[in-house]
Amino acid sequence: MRKIVIAGNWKMFKTQREASEFLQKFMPELENTPEEREVLLCAPFTALGILSKSLHNSRVQLGAQNVHWEDEGAYTGEISGSMLTEVGVRYVIVGHSERRQYFGETDETVNQRLLAAQRHSLTPILCVGETKQQRDAGDTELLITTQLKKDLVEVDQQNLVIAYEPIWAIGTGDTCEATEANRVIGLIRSQLKVPDVPIQYGGSVKPNNIDEIMAQPEIDGALVGGASLEPASFARIVNYQ
Repeated sequence: MRKIVIAGNWKMFKTQREASEFLQKFMPELENTPEEREVLLCAPFTALGILSKSLHNSRVQLGAQNVHWEDEGAYTGEISGSMLTEVGVRYVIVGHSERRQYFGETDETVNQRLLAAQRHSLTPILCVGETKQQRDAGDTELLITTQLKKDLVEVDQQNLVIAYEPIWAIGTGDTCEATEANRVIGLIRSQLKVPDVPIQYGGSVKPNNIDEIMAQPEIDGALVGGASLEPASFARIVNYQ
């Protein structure tokens, strides 16, 4: 049975104080959340320590937003798997489109980061998705199958989450139609060796569209950006109907 994974990606938002204030309002909203839903917060590195202490023995898992492929070394500005696990991180986002677009991430480095995450018993959330230009050119299927082929070399699909994030829908308010997201996620699943890999949708997920998104048979959760920054907003998404 496929697991439902709802993840908030805070990106470069929230100080430690703001993260603590978020939890004070958010955690009470989970009292009636079905147990089978995995809820996680992927926070900036500086907030991971304080969140780890606050979330200990709670039902919310802690995620990071990146991991380096080496265990240590002269990699200024990077962070290793052992540094993440030490503070209680369980999940890590790998290959987000913003990392690919702004920081030179390639399918080869994504693959290395995936392997490093798994080496440290972290569950990576692999992000794949196409630009507006690629979609308009009819290249969505080719691009995503190519990404998966390169990204997943030697990756253990038993310890993996995939997020389909159409780049043209991230932060734009232009959500991919739920049925189209379902179709592409079905395509992603057809490329996998393990059919039970949870596959999320990400891209302008909001309280007013989460119910329709999660009603789709292929979609196993959501990777939520801006709407995860407000406790009430993210709680409504976690508690989708």
